[in-house]
Amino acid sequence: MDLFSPRHLLIILVIVLLVFGTKKLKTIGSDLGSAVRGFKKSMNEGDSEESAKQLAAQNAAQSTGHKPDAEFPEVAAGSKPKSGPDA
Repeated sequence: MDLFSPRHLLIILVIVLLVFGTKKLKTIGSDLGSAVRGFKKSMNEGDSEESAKQLAAQNAAQSTGHKPDAEFPEVAAGSKPKSGPDA
């Protein structure tokens, strides 16, 4: 006996229709759709802002002649990392 068999899903759908009604479900569906669209739009805007910052950093690095290293800034600055017991 499968929990999500088509027969069970159909019975759940009928119960939901009886409880909420078609008009209320239509409103809930449109609200949910607009929320998903808003979320996707904000995610795309965040990605475009991040890529713009990366391009600006790359352009600044090219104009100064050195390549910044985000993980190891001391390597990008030209200083050698200390190694040994007194590091």
